[in-house]
Amino acid sequence: MRSIRRRPGRVLGVATAATAVACLLGPAPGAAAASACGPLGHIKVPGAQMQISACLDDLTTAGTVASGHSVAADWAGLTPAGAVNPTGVPGAQIDGYFPDTSTANTTRGWNHDSQFVIRLPERWNGGLVVAGTPGVRRQYANDFAVSDWVLSLGYAYAATDKGNTGADFYKDGTRPGDAIVEWNQRVTQLTRAARSVVAQRYGRAPRTTYAAGISNGGYLVRWQLENHPELYTGGVDWEGTLWRAKGPNLLTSLPATLREYPKYAATGDAAAHDAILAAGFAPGSEPLWDYHYKVYWDLTQRIYREELDPGYDGATQAGTPFCAPGTPACDADYDYAARPASVRDAVRRIELTGRIGRPLITLHGTLDTLLPIGEDSDVYDRLIRGQGRDRLHRYYRIEGGNHVDGLYDAFPGLLRPILPCFRTAFTALAAWTTAGRTPPADATLPRPASGDLANTCSLTAR
Repeated sequence: MRSIRRRPGRVLGVATAATAVACLLGPAPGAAAASACGPLGHIKVPGAQMQISACLDDLTTAGTVASGHSVAADWAGLTPAGAVNPTGVPGAQIDGYFPDTSTANTTRGWNHDSQFVIRLPERWNGGLVVAGTPGVRRQYANDFAVSDWVLSLGYAYAATDKGNTGADFYKDGTRPGDAIVEWNQRVTQLTRAARSVVAQRYGRAPRTTYAAGISNGGYLVRWQLENHPELYTGGVDWEGTLWRAKGPNLLTSLPATLREYPKYAATGDAAAHDAILAAGFAPGSEPLWDYHYKVYWDLTQRIYREELDPGYDGATQAGTPFCAPGTPACDADYDYAARPASVRDAVRRIELTGRIGRPLITLHGTLDTLLPIGEDSDVYDRLIRGQGRDRLHRYYRIEGGNHVDGLYDAFPGLLRPILPCFRTAFTALAAWTTAGRTPPADATLPRPASGDLANTCSLTAR
């Protein structure tokens, strides 16, 4: 039986490049880990420009961080300290990259974007899970939240850095929206390649292929099920980002927070408070506003606006951090509705329609203070219904859920981690798509008054 472990309370350091790069064919014959996968030289990742492989005693983060096959900093802040994860899953790991012209991802010293990781457990259950990363993080960002769990169930796993990383991601491409368009293309590319790798490793194609992701990764799940349902059995969307050319989107909700929060913080200004709520942010989320203003709101507004509307601030790149309203080209004054039609055209290149073609489970926290639920997943649920696809969708609003589970440790009396709800939802999706067991009806799941909130979640409102 596989063991379990608690997430460490501190972020481990980044492994050195020398440790991170494994031998092409894994350990020498007779090494302890060799039985986990055997020879790997025959496995080719279609389209890859670079790939290296290793046989590992443990594909979960309990083993891969120590061996240099994952980087804990990539998922910092995404999960609660009390989360318990499985360990002890032997198998093979393939790292590499697809051809690309951008170079922001420095993992392994490659200085090359479109990096991926593929993990192949020794005991395979016939399935594959594919993930794109949240935010602008690298390919290991889902390792603790997604990879460990699905590997322990026997799934193969693959993840991509989406083709560009870091706060300067908007520099990739030539047209507004190019960098985000590439995100979608890279997930499609990796899914096709990973399905081939699975067939090479196990002698048959996967019976099931699921997409899973957090935030921007959840957006990618939505987009894939709308545009390439032929590749997937279903997906779990963990508070995916909503892009709509006519709104709502990030650029319609965040400027109000930048404009109004300093007044509210300084004096408790009631009008400023009400303006933030009017932008979609939930009553009760006020204790989270200062953190999000300092860490998320300003940076997110500026870099995504630069990606989709670079003309707003002329030659300046990504605006002026924490500028005061009235400052020329200040993002606190940004008015999406008043911008030229070309801006909406750029957003239209990446927008979601709700026309999903495979079963999808959506999770979103009621206290999400980056992507307010009323401006995001509530809207996406209505889009799906408007497309007549609600039979393919289950939507669970997680009372007390925030955009990043790591804040639960700072606000344990207010928040609730979504991680255990993701695991329950993934199990429900597998039963739905393989055994026909319909998940519980859509619901707002109340925050339990007690219990192990970091590790338990029911999809049934009680």
